[in-house]
Amino acid sequence: MLREASEKRKKIVSILGFFSIPISGFVTDIYLPSFPSMAKSLMVPESSIQLTLTCFLLSYGLSQLFIGSILDAIGRYYPKIVALFVVLITSLVIASTDSILLICLLRVIQGISVAIIVIATRALFIDIHTPEKAKHYLGYFTIVWSCGPILAPFLGGYLEKLFNWHANFYFLAIYAALILIFELIFSGESIIEKTKLNLKNVIDTYRMMLKNQLFIVGIMIQAVAYSIVMIFNIIGPFLIENTYHFNSVVIGYSTLILGFSWMIGGFVGKKRMHLDFKESIALPIIVQLILILLLIITGFFVQNLFVLLFFAFFIHICSGILFTSFFTSNMMAFPKNAGVAGGLMGGMTYIITSLTSFIISSTGKVDTQNGLAIRYFIFSFLLSLIIYLMYRMKKSTRKKAIIV
Repeated sequence: MLREASEKRKKIVSILGFFSIPISGFVTDIYLPSFPSMAKSLMVPESSIQLTLTCFLLSYGLSQLFIGSILDAIGRYYPKIVALFVVLITSLVIASTDSILLICLLRVIQGISVAIIVIATRALFIDIHTPEKAKHYLGYFTIVWSCGPILAPFLGGYLEKLFNWHANFYFLAIYAALILIFELIFSGESIIEKTKLNLKNVIDTYRMMLKNQLFIVGIMIQAVAYSIVMIFNIIGPFLIENTYHFNSVVIGYSTLILGFSWMIGGFVGKKRMHLDFKESIALPIIVQLILILLLIITGFFVQNLFVLLFFAFFIHICSGILFTSFFTSNMMAFPKNAGVAGGLMGGMTYIITSLTSFIISSTGKVDTQNGLAIRYFIFSFLLSLIIYLMYRMKKSTRKKAIIV
């Protein structure tokens, strides 16, 4: 039992946990720069390649709704070992197949496996450490997780240039294999006392949370804010290669830059948490809409990657601010059920994002700067309407409280 292990072993297992966390970002984003070459190699339309990302996001989101409770009942260690092995095998099969249908199926399986790895790792810190130490380690969780989406496309761009799109999935297989080996050597079961699996209680808790309208609207805001970032991830690689005529390395650098903008938005959002609703939320969404309109106007005169990245950088910062603001407020909505709330919030956010990703992929080929900018505007305008709805709901709640 890891709880009773030496401090040295606990530290090794914790470090190993930090290497496990970014796997979700790597599995999601490493092959983004390879989207155009995959479409050519597999002789399928762009939307089919984009669908592989949607399949992963949907299964990853759905899995988060129930995996936490299942792991509480059966343990963390062996499910994580199996999940790592599955990521290893599925990555090798994807790298060696020409069937887009098989790739989509395997991406669904990877979504479930990655959800198990991430949730089991997150629980491990709480299982083996004192509350104070667990809080210390979990404080780095989001920062370490962010390394995946930031570094993955950058690395994937070079793998694509030096080898081909298959190299991205060979890398994932090697990464999963290394973690698997070290887990087998150093890790073990971390859960102290398994709880009886009671899906009815989980569903009842979810039902109670879903009745909280502010909580649901908050999740919608998170999902749409993240979907704005996904617009570039889905469309950007094809636009950069086919319209601006740059290679996969430039795609990698572009997503790296915008990954940092998302992280900056997160830090800014945390610093602005003390402000009231109008100040903390209204300014980012107004600035975002203005930036997108300026990008559209600029697009009539200039079609340039550097202009696009300049505007997208600040557009994504605004999304990062909004996502972080509502992530924190949603977690605080159910302090006694923070774990379940986190699972429901994460699951629904990825489910909605997978659906919006499918919509983005299905709206046709985008070969102009304004084609991307207009999609930015549609989602940002939708986001502003949802934020206004929440503002009205909060105002109504305050009035009722005053009357009472």
